[in-house]
Order: sequence, then C-alpha cells, then structure tokens
Amino acid sequence: MKQIRGMLRVIFGRTTFGVVSLIAQVAIFFWIYRFLSRYIVYFYGGFTLLSALVIIYILNKEENPSFKLSWMIPIAAVPVFGILFYLFAELQIIGKLMDKKLRDNMKQTEPYLVQNQKVLDQLERISKQDANLARYIKNTGHYPAYGNTNVQYYSVGETMFSAMKKELEAAKRFIFMEFFIVERGEMWDEILEILERKAKEGVEIRFMYDGMCTIALLPSGYVEELKEKGINAKEFSPIKPVLTTYQNNRDHRKILVVDGHTAFTGGVNLADEYINRRVRFGHWKDTGIMLKGDAATSFTMMFLEMWNISEKEPEEYGRYLRDPEYFYPLELSREGFVIPYGDSPLDGETVGKQVYLDIINSARQYVQIMTPYLILDYEMVRALTFAAKRGVETIIIMPRIPDKKYAFLLARSHYKELIRAGVQIFEYKPGFIHAKVFSSDGIKAVVGTINMDFRSLYLHFECAAYLYCNEVIRDIDRDFKETLAQCRSVSMEDLNKDPWYERFAGRALRLFAPLM
Repeated sequence: MKQIRGMLRVIFGRTTFGVVSLIAQVAIFFWIYRFLSRYIVYFYGGFTLLSALVIIYILNKEENPSFKLSWMIPIAAVPVFGILFYLFAELQIIGKLMDKKLRDNMKQTEPYLVQNQKVLDQLERISKQDANLARYIKNTGHYPAYGNTNVQYYSVGETMFSAMKKELEAAKRFIFMEFFIVERGEMWDEILEILERKAKEGVEIRFMYDGMCTIALLPSGYVEELKEKGINAKEFSPIKPVLTTYQNNRDHRKILVVDGHTAFTGGVNLADEYINRRVRFGHWKDTGIMLKGDAATSFTMMFLEMWNISEKEPEEYGRYLRDPEYFYPLELSREGFVIPYGDSPLDGETVGKQVYLDIINSARQYVQIMTPYLILDYEMVRALTFAAKRGVETIIIMPRIPDKKYAFLLARSHYKELIRAGVQIFEYKPGFIHAKVFSSDGIKAVVGTINMDFRSLYLHFECAAYLYCNEVIRDIDRDFKETLAQCRSVSMEDLNKDPWYERFAGRALRLFAPLM
C-alpha cells in the first residue's frame, strides 16, 4: 500500500506535472516550426532575408562573441526554428521586470552605500590602479571600498561552518541568510536548530534559497514549514513549468549577515558535502571569508536588495545598519581595504569577470587561481596566456575528481592552449575543488561565489569581496601553497593520453559553452 501511495505521489506530484508541462510546450513549439516548414518553399527568400537581418542585429549587439556564435549557428542552419527560438529568448518580460525592481531597490540603498572619500584617497595614494578598480565597482556595481574591516579566511568548509554557528549564536537583532543550495542533513539541521531558538528569542530571521532546491533537495512547501518555526523564508525565482530563459538566472550567492556588523561569503552552501560529512567526490575543498567591520554593510544591503525584488511594501533599510553601540574586539586588525560586490546577469555589466581580468592583467609576479570549472571565453583565455607569456607565474588548481563530467571535458579542451603559453595547471588529488579564489602578488585577492565559467560570469547572480593590502592575503597564499602540495601537475603528455573521443567531446562542447 505504501508503495502504491508513493507511486501516486510521483505520478501526480509537482515535479511530474512540471516535466509534462515542459514537454507539452516543447511539442507545441516544434509543431509550430513544422507547420511553418511546410510552406517554406513559398517564403524561403523572406526567411533567408530575415535570418540575415537577425544575424546582423546579433553581430552588432554589445554581447560576448561566444553568445553571438551560439545564436548565429542555429539561425543560419535552421532559419525558421532558429529565429523563432531567438525571438522567444529575447522577449523576456519577467527578466526585464526583475531588473527594474532590483535597480529601484539599489537606488533606495544608495544613501547607505556612499563612498568614504578618505578611504578612496588613501587607496589612491597606495595604488591608483586599484583606486580606479574601486571606482569601477562603485559606479557600475554599486558597492564602495571600505577600510576598518577585519577579514578571516577559512580554508575548508568545516572551519567556516564552526565560525558561522558561533556568530549565529551571538545574534541579538537580526540574521540574514541567502544560499544557492540547502539540503537537509547534519549541517542544515544544526543551523536550523539555532535559527529556531533565535527566533523564539525575538531575533528577526530572513532566509532565502534559490528555487532550484525544490527540484530535488527540498519539498515544495518548505517555505511554509520554516515560517511555522518563526523564520521568514522565501524561494528566489521558483522554478515554474514554463519555457523561459529568465529561469537561467539563478541566485548563486552565499551570504550570511549577523546584526549588520558581521558577514560571510564564499563557496560553502548548506549541505553536508561542503563540510565533508558526506562524501560525494572525494575530499570537498571549499573556502570562505568572514568580514567584521564597515564592509559588512554592503552585504547587508546586497541581501535586502535581492530579498525585496518580490516585496511590495517599502523597506526600512536604515534599521539594519550596525548598532552604534556595538564595538569590535580590539585584537582584530582592521588594516587594508575590502570591496564587496555583487554581479547581476540582468544589467549587461560583467563585474565579476572584469575584476578577474583586472587581477590577471595587472599581475607582476604571480596569479593563483582555485576554481571548480574552467569554461572560458576568448577574452579570458587571452588574458591568462598573455600573463604567462610576459613572465607572470600563472597557476590554476582544478579538481581531480569532477562533479560534472561534461564540464571537466570542456575544461580540458582549454588545457593545451594554456599550458603551451606557460600557464601551470594542477589537479587536486584528494577530490573536488569548489573554492573560488584569486590571489596575486601578495597584495590582492578575491574570495566569493564566482566560478570561471559562463554561468557565473554571465547568467547567475553572484557576489564576492576584493581584498587589497590586507594581512589575510597571507593566509590565502599559505592555503594555496598547502593545497598545491596535494595536487598533480597536468602536462602535455597527460593530455595526449586522453581518449580521442573525450578530446573530441570536449571541443564539440565548446559550441554549448555559454549554456554551461
């Protein structure tokens, strides 16, 4: 009887309904295409002309060439279907409305994100180039540069998890949490127990997770379940059974803010593999940072801006600034500069990519990168190879055990060109690297959620912190060196031993790289 009830839940469940709805929409879309194709002989010339006009339009768009190529091929090869699908993808009302709402929210937070001119002047005296980068992030990405901030670096998810629990326990006023993945298990259960207690103590809790979680990790009614525990929860952009490209724009950010004075970000999600209490792909190597100081304000506002995309009532942003009576522990060093930043896929500005390129292009001695994925466009390949060719030690650490086979094959399709130019590529032997870390010349680093792939650099909502002349960079470089000792170097001989079909698959997948 239990098995029958289980089968009925699957057959009539939300996921099954969604899948059937999508299949029906695809079938209708193909039926329209086939219907029009019957009459193609009568208006072939018209569609050929229309295809040429659409391709000219795409060529003149301010867009990454890889995305242009991904559209031009189907439009040229299958004009009717290609044009219909392109128009369908371009005319996305929901994405435009979301962008407008986010921009409105960012205007409301402007008074709380004013650039302290003394901080910028001090940064300019040390490095005009980094002051210019700070201006770029403020002018296009909304968030200012800060001093007076302590940064702690966590080289594995386990230590970050311990620090997160300690800060959650100390919360007095509010807790904001925004994560891409939440899965029930030891990690989430421990955090949820703290959140429940804090809610009973009167601490305001807002918790937001990406709508992808309800596909496989959480039940559809989980938001209501959390609200019953006193936690104000919501899904960001719930997955709906409708063919629409805006659902590509996932909230990949990881943010925890406590009382406006402490903030966390990094690669760590709320699931057991991130703290190695569940083994999926060998040892899971992840990283994160904790900020205590003025820079926490940006993460507070970053969270509220995203939270209020789906809210109608005005937000009292000023309520969530640090309590003036809160004092940071005297032993915490707050030297150096911190620039938190977010990256929206809706505004046409690739802040995350530009910061990475700035680090690579300005490096004098070395660039060190840890990333789980290496799905690169032409511009990023040229930057990495040029850095190596001009004598900058350029090292990339990748997973030895990948979580996605296709992403691994696609990454390896870039290896030969990079290694030939002098870029050193290493693979983490114990398992999977999920860290997203850049560091350069002992003076600058980035830790955040931004992978080196098209999804992070173009399609997802992301966040990170740029660190300059901050003593925590020593800890980041030390961790890189210790991680490198657990890696094996990838050589041209290794790549030549790869099966021919894997090499072919990796190169063929480049056509779909903008979707990965």
